[in-house]
Amino acid sequence: MSSTIGNLVDRVYREYLEPNDDIQSFSNLRTAITDTTTTTVAYESDFLTTEEEDAMGSGAFIEINQELMLVLSLNTADETLTVKRGARGTTAETHAQTDLIKINPPFIRLNVFNAVKDQIENLYPTLFAVESQTITSASGYVALTGADDSRIVAPLKAVSQYTSISGDQTSIQFRGVSIELIDVPTTVTSTGKVVQFSGISSGVNVHCTFRKKFGEVTSEQNTLSDTGLETEYEPIIMAGVAAQMISGKDIPAATTEYISDSIQASVYPVGSSTSIRNSLLQYQQILIQQARKDLRARYPEPVSLNSVVYPSA
Repeated sequence: MSSTIGNLVDRVYREYLEPNDDIQSFSNLRTAITDTTTTTVAYESDFLTTEEEDAMGSGAFIEINQELMLVLSLNTADETLTVKRGARGTTAETHAQTDLIKINPPFIRLNVFNAVKDQIENLYPTLFAVESQTITSASGYVALTGADDSRIVAPLKAVSQYTSISGDQTSIQFRGVSIELIDVPTTVTSTGKVVQFSGISSGVNVHCTFRKKFGEVTSEQNTLSDTGLETEYEPIIMAGVAAQMISGKDIPAATTEYISDSIQASVYPVGSSTSIRNSLLQYQQILIQQARKDLRARYPEPVSLNSVVYPSA
């Protein structure tokens, strides 16, 4: 099963933002929150010291999943909090029993999630998603059909195309095919794209691979495959998110050391005169260049002449 965006957010915390020896105070929900209006939060005090429990008093912020809540009062006898829901622009949501409660989190989960979205969007055009389709050639244009998921974006460029030209499965051969990818109004096709074939008769199945932008991230439940991301891109996104989150912040020494160790463990030395943020960005660029070389090796650029795309090899 493909990893989810939520898994990626958790990995950013685990590998960069929350060192094991500097984990922030936390508790668990003792009972589920089943609506978006309830203002009482029941917490589990066994996870907290007396000082940590007192830190949840009036004026503190707690975080459950992507929702921040402002604490209005604390009742240690009943182990309950009275809160204001959806604080600081977050959205009130339902939460399950035993969900994690973070106390005054230095790195807000919604911000980390939004940073993941930003990093994925910024990968294109240096890196790109690919989509393969089998299209039957015709004498005129052939409309490209869209996916059921509206977040899957339309192809932008053909990177390879070929067709089988002979016989049974033991002696099958392939040859390149030239196509033209054209932008059209969405009244013609929902993707706004059609293809026209060159030098091939009608009724032939052509196997096409297209370059496209990564799909939009809308929730933590989206999978990497939903967006067209490969698992090899996870370290690229994580390094960028960590750099984005610590930018302009005073971060604990333990977190600084933890991030440095993470980068060095990836065989990238961190110079003493280089800031953690710049080291993360440099490390990210090394990973991007490696991924770009891999993409070029797998999908070499075809030749384009008068808008007609000719196979690269």
